[in-house]
Amino acid sequence: MKRILVTGALGQIGSELVLKLRRIYGENNVVASSRSKKDTANKEVMESGPFELVDVLNSQQIIEATKKHNVDTVIHLASILSAVGEEKPHLLWDINMNGLYNVLEVAREKNHGVFIPSSIAAFGPSTPMDLTPQDTIQRPTTIYGVSKVAGELLCDYYYERFGVDTRGVRFPGLISYEALPGGGTTDYAVHIYYEALKTKEFICNIKEGTKMDMMYMPDALDCIVNLMEADSTKLKHRNAFNVTAMSFGPEDVYAEIKKHVPEFEIKYDVDPVKQKIAESWPNSLDDSAAREEWGWTPKYNLETMTVDMLEKLKEKLGNNK
Repeated sequence: MKRILVTGALGQIGSELVLKLRRIYGENNVVASSRSKKDTANKEVMESGPFELVDVLNSQQIIEATKKHNVDTVIHLASILSAVGEEKPHLLWDINMNGLYNVLEVAREKNHGVFIPSSIAAFGPSTPMDLTPQDTIQRPTTIYGVSKVAGELLCDYYYERFGVDTRGVRFPGLISYEALPGGGTTDYAVHIYYEALKTKEFICNIKEGTKMDMMYMPDALDCIVNLMEADSTKLKHRNAFNVTAMSFGPEDVYAEIKKHVPEFEIKYDVDPVKQKIAESWPNSLDDSAAREEWGWTPKYNLETMTVDMLEKLKEKLGNNK
């Protein structure tokens, strides 16, 4: 990667990834894009390097941005997430599928590489739930999951049929102290840290004992960079690598936080929609293919992530107790 366009750059992943990429490749070589500038919280992303207004449903805007900045790689993050998608399935399909199609078509015409994240949502209740294999049955029960399976297949098609260098991973839930999540089922695993410091009490919308795979954002960002820089000849799966760092339920992260915030308490008020989605996803993933094909190795587990999250959030919230 040398000249990179990031779509959805003001979202949870993009707002941190853009800054990391600019540190690696140079500020002028990483173009952040979004369909609007409304998110003033991410001012640094918009002002620390090139920024373009790009609606991924408008292929001409994608073409103009890639041509203007001589882009060779598109990291396509613009999407609607799982919980929001169940409320607005038509909007999700339009953005997640038609947006991806537009990005792939531009990549085909301009010979760009493309990274597109998939998700554990690409699996469903008929998938093996523990150590879910790299290659297994995928019958998701959410529109988000359906779009991710379709996206994986579409990227494979563009690689096999047109030679587009497409790559991607199935991300688990992502946890960050920088940007708040945007409507996913695993959002509780971010909010619980904030409430531990702010109110000392958290009302969890996911049932105790519901295990899901998770990853700390620094690992997720390394994951993207390392895969895009990997030797193409060694990649067998390309667009749907299982990646993971840890698997836990709400009670596990609560217990870990309580070691550092003894007065912290948790209560449960389960959201039936989110709970149903969570129960359809794997408890844990087998990520051996990613480890073997491009050397994937996470740096954080639940214990080390919790220490870092609480330390960084104390600074962010001005809570130094």
